[in-house]
Order: sequence, then structure tokens, then C-alpha cells
Amino acid sequence: MNKLQLKQSEPDEPRLVTRLKSVPVIMLLTFVGTILACLSIWGSGFQMEFPINWSRPVGTNINEAVRWTTREGEWFFDNLGYGIIMLLVWIKKGLVWIPWPAAMLGLTLLSWRMIGTRMALFTAVSLLGLGAFGMWEKAMETMALISTSVLLSISIALPVGIMASRNNVLDKILQPILDVMQTMPSFVYLVPAIMFFSLGNVPAVIATVVYAVPPAIRLTNLGIRQVDPEVVEAARSFGASDFQILMKVQIPMAIPTIMAGINQTIMMALAMVVIAALVGAGGVGEVVWRGLGRQRPGDALIGGVGIVIMAVLVDRLTQALAKSRQEALKGSGL
Repeated sequence: MNKLQLKQSEPDEPRLVTRLKSVPVIMLLTFVGTILACLSIWGSGFQMEFPINWSRPVGTNINEAVRWTTREGEWFFDNLGYGIIMLLVWIKKGLVWIPWPAAMLGLTLLSWRMIGTRMALFTAVSLLGLGAFGMWEKAMETMALISTSVLLSISIALPVGIMASRNNVLDKILQPILDVMQTMPSFVYLVPAIMFFSLGNVPAVIATVVYAVPPAIRLTNLGIRQVDPEVVEAARSFGASDFQILMKVQIPMAIPTIMAGINQTIMMALAMVVIAALVGAGGVGEVVWRGLGRQRPGDALIGGVGIVIMAVLVDRLTQALAKSRQEALKGSGL
């Protein structure tokens, strides 16, 4: 048996060696051919400018399309902007209404209960630092902006991610769209937001949602797809409908992955805080831009530290929530 296997493998080895040897030769020939082609083009005096330029007509058409959309869809953008402003105002009023000692004590106790003593101490010191440097109200404005953006992102990401997990065609369509959304520079999202919603908090929220929603969609889709098929089949064998399987089996088991997506969405939303201040959004990002504009690096550094503190607190708390859910699933044997 061993002799037969050796005989069968002998003809394949020379082919493999030949292929490996041919790769450097092909690369060398390609490099030399490229150099010779470049030298011949340069020697002939060929102009390096591209023969066509579509930027002006394409840009003009896009500008006209945006103007038409803004004019014809004014009723939609006005109502959408009003709804976002009302949600933002309610959240901000709720956060500001809570007395700062109660908020600090509650967050400290929550950190102690979910993570431990060290995190509780860090939370208390960090929140006292925000208050001592006069950024408590600015921090609440930032949290209102982030909360509004994250709520809208989750309301979009969960249904879209669920539909993508149950439809392979939709999943393939969404992948390149989400790739573009995640790789596009964040400043670019401010341009259409300003065109449709002018300046203020509304374009900041819209740009933040577009920038931050892809991770939640991807991880919602991934979490549901990773649910053990045997568990799904067991639920179906007991007579559960597709909706019951989704709501009582797949989503509960995918909660740790979904929470990881929400965590990434919150982090990306916090990353937009400073950029959103460019279009008139308030909060800690405004402190950073004012410090830079007035050449006061100390003020800008204080604002940046405030953003870091909020990011660390939110990140640790959401991670602890996802971890507790994952441990609960392990404890139940799922």
C-alpha cells in the first residue's frame, strides 16, 4: 500500500517543483517588461495626462440630483429632522435632570456590580474629574448625541441584520455596501448631511448613524448565522414556528455577538464626536475644536481626555453586559 502511494505521488512532485520555479521567472519577466514599456513610452514623448476627464459632468449631475432631492423631499427631511431633534432634546433633558451626585453614585455602583472594585474606583475618579474640569454638562450633551445616534443605529441594524441572516442574496448585496460605508472617510458623510439638513445636531446625528451602523449590521447577521443548527432543528421539531425560533432561540443565543456589534457602534459614534462638532453639534467635541481654533492645546487636551473617559466607561460596561450574557448561555448548557 505504501509503495502504491509513493508511485502515485511521484508524478505530481516534478509538476509542483516546476510551478514553484516558474513563479520567480514570471515575476522577473513581468518586471522587466514593465520597465521596458515605461522606457519606450517616456522616450516617445507620450503625455502622461489621462485622455478623458469625466469629473466635471459627473459632479454637475450629482449636484443637480442633490438640489432636486433637497427641493422635492423637503417635507421628508424636515419631518425627519424634527423627529431627531425631539428625541435628542428628550434624552438631553433626561440626562441633565439627573443630579450629578446621583449619576456618579449610580454609575459607580453599576461598575462595581458588573465589573469590580477597580473599575468602580476608576469610574468615580473619572466622573469627578469631568465635573471638576467643568465638562459635566458638555458630557451630558455628548451622551445625548451618542444615545440618539446609537438608538437609531440599532433600530436600523437589528432588522437589517436579521433579514440578511435569513437571505443569502440580501447578505451578498449588503457586503459591498457595508464595506464602502466602513472605509469611506468620516468627513465625507458630513457633506450630504449638511446638504439635506443644513447645520446643527441633525446632520451630526445622520452622519454618525451612517458611519457607525455597519458593525451592528454585520455582527447581528453573523451572530444569528452562528447559532448551532442542531438547536434550531430541535426547536423546529417541537413545533416552533420560524418567528418563534428567531425570537426565542436565535436572537437570545446571538446576544453576545450582537452586543459586540453594538459596542463597536458606540465606539465609532464616539469617534465622530469631534468631527460632528464641525457642523454645529455641541458637547465635548466643541471643547476640542474651540481649543484648537483658539490655539489653546490645554483646553483641547482636556476635551480629548473627557471623550476617552466616556469611551472607556461605555466600552467596559457594554463588554461586561455581553460577557454576563455569554456566561448565562454557557451555564444553561446552550
